[in-house]
Amino acid sequence: MSYSIKEIADMMGVTTATLRYYDKEGLLPNVKRVNGIRVFEDKDFKWLRVLNCLKNTNMPIKEIKRYVELSKEGDKTLQERYDLILKQEKRILEDIRQFNHYLKEIEFKKTYYREAIRAGSEEAVKDWPSSYPSLDLDKIPSSKKGK
Repeated sequence: MSYSIKEIADMMGVTTATLRYYDKEGLLPNVKRVNGIRVFEDKDFKWLRVLNCLKNTNMPIKEIKRYVELSKEGDKTLQERYDLILKQEKRILEDIRQFNHYLKEIEFKKTYYREAIRAGSEEAVKDWPSSYPSLDLDKIPSSKKGK
């Protein structure tokens, strides 16, 4: 079955501008054109799903482009593509670690406000951080981004 760029954008939860950008950047190497109009096929979903995943997990566009180029080269680049995926997995796991730290802060604040509302004043809970030393609230997790 064939799909227009609008139909694909709606199905993928992205804008048509995003898909046009991907195409302009060479990230949609197998999408065919009929009379200059992009025509997407069922087989394109697999590629779009991977592309969307890499983008949504903050893989740098330069690395996504590299992944696309390697994919076009075929089996001789399997190891390089695997290495890029491992690198991205490492980034994602670091992001998860950082978000888990921040989630503890959010959970603390949720409890803090719930108890302050119940007591009718923040005065009742103002010393809570000192009574919850295991939360390590004042420590910002280290980031390897930008290094």
